Amino acid sequence: MSKDNKPIGPSQRMLRVGELVRHALAAIFARGDVEDDALRGAVITVPEVRMTPDLKIANAYVMPLGGLHAEEIVAALNRHRKFIRGRVAPQINMKFAPELRFFVDDTFEEASRIDSLLRSDRVQRDLDGDEDETDH
Repeated sequence: MSKDNKPIGPSQRMLRVGELVRHALAAIFARGDVEDDALRGAVITVPEVRMTPDLKIANAYVMPLGGLHAEEIVAALNRHRKFIRGRVAPQINMKFAPELRFFVDDTFEEASRIDSLLRSDRVQRDLDGDEDETDH
């Protein structure tokens, strides 16, 4: 909490609704309810859904398995977002279904980049230098 008693980050309700939407989207994608040439045969994961504080907009971060054609798949999902919203609405049991917006999830790419940095020769050399100092 900050000085003016406003919470920092998402509220418990935002997290809970985001998780409900994430599960609903994952089920829709697993069943293959959305028919589009770009989505045919694609296995889509939904690692995260972030809700706005008023719960009116759900930003869904998606990634196709293997990361191939991610931009095309996100474009196809955004074309069909009203249909998907209609499928999500009964599953989340809310008065109003949030507007859906789809984005490419880049957390896997970022984690891979950080991992490669940690395994680089420069970092390993620094780590080896720290071990030598602790032995003395």
